[in-house]
Amino acid sequence: MLVLGIETATPQTSVAIGSEQGVVASALVSRAALDGPQHKSGAIYNEWLMPAIRFCLEGAGIGFRNIGGVAVSLGPGLYTGMRVGVATAKALAQALSVPIVGMASLDLLAYEVRYSPRPICAVLDGRRKEVFHAFYRPSPGGIQRMTEYTVERAEQLANGIASKPGEVLLVGNGALLYREIFEELGSSVEIGTMGHAFPRAAALVELALPRLYREDFDSLDGLKPLYLRHSAKRIQWERIRESRSA
Repeated sequence: MLVLGIETATPQTSVAIGSEQGVVASALVSRAALDGPQHKSGAIYNEWLMPAIRFCLEGAGIGFRNIGGVAVSLGPGLYTGMRVGVATAKALAQALSVPIVGMASLDLLAYEVRYSPRPICAVLDGRRKEVFHAFYRPSPGGIQRMTEYTVERAEQLANGIASKPGEVLLVGNGALLYREIFEELGSSVEIGTMGHAFPRAAALVELALPRLYREDFDSLDGLKPLYLRHSAKRIQWERIRESRSA
């Protein structure tokens, strides 16, 4: 089965096509490389995503009809990226009449370092001086999530790690962004490299395949981005509405 994976929840957007035999094509772009005054919010996703998918199909010498399933990263992450990625994945799954599965971006991040001898904390930059995170333990064949997906300030996460015994591997761009805070915890913390700063669509394909084979699909109606908080625009609108009703 060939699976199309779409990861747009983070500033490093990627797509991949692969099967149980490995990835046959992939494409990746950093949002920072294309951001600028000529790009409105979300333009990178709308302008890049479908051409990237077609590029991968052409590079692998296949067509949309060869895709047997669609997998998409649900976040937590960038609001616009999550919305565009999920909407595109749902539209493709419906048009191709194939199943769809959604997976958390933090799960993908932790899966990339599943061979770590230490417990894993996947940490993504949540902006507003906050991080999205979850803790995992390596398990046979993959990882097991130990906590809920959480958003809080980096200092709060550091305090939580300090209160627990043992060592931990922090991986993700959130860990790199707030490296100084986490390094104060000393040798109990190892910080991952830039090579594992963002989740990748290739990992999404690999994790989605077992779910697709056992028919653990998501419904098109029920599949939604993983929001851990309101967007800035929604918060602003709610404050305006509250002030008007006061």
